[in-house]
Amino acid sequence: MAKSGQDSTEHVIAFVRDLIGRGQLRPGDRLPAERDLSTQLGVSRPTIRAGLRALSAMGVIQSRHGSGTYIPDGPPTLGSEPLRFLAALHGLSREEMYEARRVLEVSAAGLAAERASAEHIAVIAEEVASLFASIEDPQEFLVHDIRFHRAVAAASGNQIVASLVEMVSALYYEQRRETATRATDRNLRDAADLHRSIYQAVRKHDVDQAKTLMHRHLLHSAAYQAEEEHPPSQQPGRPAKVARKRRGRATPPVSS
Repeated sequence: MAKSGQDSTEHVIAFVRDLIGRGQLRPGDRLPAERDLSTQLGVSRPTIRAGLRALSAMGVIQSRHGSGTYIPDGPPTLGSEPLRFLAALHGLSREEMYEARRVLEVSAAGLAAERASAEHIAVIAEEVASLFASIEDPQEFLVHDIRFHRAVAAASGNQIVASLVEMVSALYYEQRRETATRATDRNLRDAADLHRSIYQAVRKHDVDQAKTLMHRHLLHSAAYQAEEEHPPSQQPGRPAKVARKRRGRATPPVSS
């Protein structure tokens, strides 16, 4: 009896999973071409593509235009779709988001301070520099803010923690980008300073300080987002918010 489309797709997924399990595919490796997979598995190329799409959605593989399909060489990616559905159905409050981030990221900062390699520290330092360079552009600042937190999570040396932070940060970005343009210069500069302090604690391998500063930063960040959602101009009896003043870019002293 011929296999159904779903069964054939599961066959492709199981085949790739088996290659990974036997060590024949490792992070950074390129998968065989579609035609070769089609021949090996005895299924059509559309079925191969359907299986590869499913694996891509799971974060198991990554397509590179004009190059092929690869096993990602970074931390495994967990899809945030279940959280997106939860947010759409029931709503996720700002308080829940930051509470979850504190549970994950305070511990991640401590692990990063304990385990970060020179390469990890260099990546974190680069994001700190980018934060200071993008203070005049809140949306760009938000992107580097998220990259900073992902870099700290990656430095934790725990792939599960890094993957969970990746998943939550994707949802956080969607939630925050709608209000990020209302961020004040003061809040952005304060945030950049705290990111730099976290970086310095990680670089010095000061576990307690890294955790304390990450906790403080996330509390401040929650307060900043509350201000963005309810700016003074929207509050009765308060004067309209003054336009953001543009300032020269600061060179971030990331050293101690």
